[in-house]
Amino acid sequence: MEVLKAGRVWDVVGNTPLIKIESLSRLTGCQIYGKAEFLNPGGSVKDRAAKGIIGDAESRGLLKPGDTIVEGTAGNTGIGLTVLGVERGYKILLTLPDNQAPEKYELLEVLGAEIRKVPVVPFSNPEHFYHAARKLAESLPNSFWANQFENPANGNFHFQTTGPEIWEQAQGRIDIFTCAVGSSGTMSGVSRYLKGRDPKVRVIVADPLGSGIYCLIREGKMETVGSSVSEGIGIMRVTENYRQAQIDEAIRVDDQDMINMIFHLAQNDGLFLGTSSGLNVAAAYRLAQDNSGSGKTIVTVLCDSGTRYSSRLLNKKWLDEKNLVPKKLVQTLA
Repeated sequence: MEVLKAGRVWDVVGNTPLIKIESLSRLTGCQIYGKAEFLNPGGSVKDRAAKGIIGDAESRGLLKPGDTIVEGTAGNTGIGLTVLGVERGYKILLTLPDNQAPEKYELLEVLGAEIRKVPVVPFSNPEHFYHAARKLAESLPNSFWANQFENPANGNFHFQTTGPEIWEQAQGRIDIFTCAVGSSGTMSGVSRYLKGRDPKVRVIVADPLGSGIYCLIREGKMETVGSSVSEGIGIMRVTENYRQAQIDEAIRVDDQDMINMIFHLAQNDGLFLGTSSGLNVAAAYRLAQDNSGSGKTIVTVLCDSGTRYSSRLLNKKWLDEKNLVPKKLVQTLA
């Protein structure tokens, strides 16, 4: 029996299990798996981006103990940077849009990060959380801007860890990989690795309403319709990490399908997941329906837990106001 030895928080990022989603696999006749990134120490897939960015900065002499890590984030990257950064002797200063789930702000405050909330504005506005972080880093001595969107250390860490883990855990039998993109680090690293092992693996972006990636991939132009309550995914620009991704196709998933999936997984698979995870699995389910009965293996990412959004997802008034009352999934196989 292998005994897990004690280590630092830094040491336990990654090596998360690949969970078979039994209910959806039975319904579709495909094998649907989710990479359980909510089991990272900071509770999300963004722990990997944080470790990759911090490790790369340290190796290049850009960070030393006592320095301040500055980042603009929807929450999870900030949590990952804080969980890993404080252990290594760094201060953390974050800019966040002011419409995120309150659980994220509360957790960051407990962890000791300094938070600057900024209005929700388009990327072109200089008050956008991304630009606000850049300006803070430029004005603050002994600081380092993590810059998760344009920093290739984000995607490279997924290439070095997440991609190989998925390939090994699926024993090299993967037909489709799908997930949403924000900074695009996960998609960049995983797609490059899987395509390198087997060029026949189809890589498909799951895009929420309000994001332009779906139109960019299908029509060659950055356009969108609608909006989404999901957090940390969807984007209206091409990031450096996205440029390195190897993508075949995109599908669009609306909030109703996302909410339906969140509650289905909670009630049938014992998985209470966050909004990006719900969207990812909804995309995997739709792709499995398109390949019904084929036995194909479809892998996605379970980014974080629904407990990070419980004040919304478990709030009937909030769901009613958003017209997002959960509905049963449509079965495809007897």
